[in-house]
Amino acid sequence: MRRIRNQIELKSAEQFALMREAGLVVAQGLAAMRAAAAPGVSTADLDEVGREVLAKAGAASSFLHYDIGTGPYPGVICASVNDEIVHGIPSPATVLRDGDIISIDYGAIVHGWHGDSALTVLVGDVSDSARALSAACEKSMWDGLAAAVVGGRLSDISHAVETSVLASGDESEFGPFGIVQGYGGHGIGSAMHMDPHVLNYGRPGQGPKLTAGMALAIEPMITLGSPETSELEDGWTVVTADGSLAAHWEHTIALFDDGPWVLTAEDGGRAEFAARGLTLTAAAGSRFAQRADDPGR
Repeated sequence: MRRIRNQIELKSAEQFALMREAGLVVAQGLAAMRAAAAPGVSTADLDEVGREVLAKAGAASSFLHYDIGTGPYPGVICASVNDEIVHGIPSPATVLRDGDIISIDYGAIVHGWHGDSALTVLVGDVSDSARALSAACEKSMWDGLAAAVVGGRLSDISHAVETSVLASGDESEFGPFGIVQGYGGHGIGSAMHMDPHVLNYGRPGQGPKLTAGMALAIEPMITLGSPETSELEDGWTVVTADGSLAAHWEHTIALFDDGPWVLTAEDGGRAEFAARGLTLTAAAGSRFAQRADDPGR
């Protein structure tokens, strides 16, 4: 492991393999929570599902007891419902209702290496506007991931996310969508949050050069209204200032000389990248082939 400018951590192939294991635990947990999310289910119930997946895998939580100066975080997931953008605290009092949307953010640690991912789940019969919002956010995440290629610049990712959100807003009767300011993705590896910070907007060609060995969590957050935010008194939960719905999607990506690999996607990102004209090389996938439980090999 080595570092470059701005203290960005560069991983070895062996370290990426451990991050892939963590990423697959995250993928499994999110799939289980997505299946469990239904009217009448509390966010504490979903947190328990996440705990069970971690325990079965022998992994630790990236989130539990994480402290930003407001006290240790009490859950293994962030569960952000409707106008909550990120960092919603799971609670037995927060019960999902038909028509809700919920962002579930989840992280795992395997042998000291982290994986981090989030998705927005549509609960029951949701509005067309909520469906369009989540779809636009997910698309922008994949467009950003596709821009994470060696030789580019960090803000190429930011610009790709922004361009995608704006285009989706132009094409949708529910747009334009608000791009949340200040919050964004991050470097990841031996810690969950590391340099560099990855904004979801900006001009291309700026910032550190994208280099083999980098791992980044790309996570757009968009709203059906204003991008302005407010933080609740719990010191964690970030909500939309105007009460509009918010969506949040995230994946962790590894950068190799011969192509990127999405560590928290079961297929490594093959399908979504192919739709964008980016082909993952056989070599990129073969790095994880020795892991018998790796469905993305």
